[in-house]
Amino acid sequence: MSNWIIYSIGFLAQLLFSVRLILQWILSEKSKKVLTPAIFWKISLFASFLLFVYGYLREDFSIMLGQALTYFIYIRNLQLQGEWKKAPKYVRIFLWIFPLLIVIYYFNNNTYDVAKLLKNEDIPKWLLIMGIVAQTIFALRFVYQWIYSEKNKQSLLPYGFWLLSFIGSIMILIYAILRKDPVLLLGHLMGSVIYFRNLILSKRENMSNILKTLSDD
Repeated sequence: MSNWIIYSIGFLAQLLFSVRLILQWILSEKSKKVLTPAIFWKISLFASFLLFVYGYLREDFSIMLGQALTYFIYIRNLQLQGEWKKAPKYVRIFLWIFPLLIVIYYFNNNTYDVAKLLKNEDIPKWLLIMGIVAQTIFALRFVYQWIYSEKNKQSLLPYGFWLLSFIGSIMILIYAILRKDPVLLLGHLMGSVIYFRNLILSKRENMSNILKTLSDD
């Protein structure tokens, strides 16, 4: 497959990730608190699907790992918001088994295997490790968000989510510069700014809630 098609898939994925953040940011700014609209999770799931494919085509294990860790959490958040069952059944089935289909493909052809993913001549081992660590930290934000949301029985984006987002995004930015990956660079350059802004909004919201609780007492 030609590079321009591969990069187009990656840029489309990052564009969608940016769109979801901008929409969430605008809605949050209007209400002066962090919101989690259903469209945020819908766009996230589709963008994750595309970026997983991009990572596969680029033979970049760190990208694939990052998306694999968050893919099903997007689905879970749609379930918590009651949006998942609104999608056609065949679409839901495909989205559930998509990662499995990729794994089956890996182990049933003569071109790709796990050893090759972990030993890419274009990526030094130290850089690959750095990318994996960055993607893992970035993905853990959704693990944290998932646990937090399950406890509260609703889909929420807490302060810790934005803190992990900002730290992970900065690390991926460094990885993107060293890897010379324009897709990751463009996506996380804008993302890091929005994550920082949401950190401020979330902090203000927490302080406001604390002050309100104290005044009620």
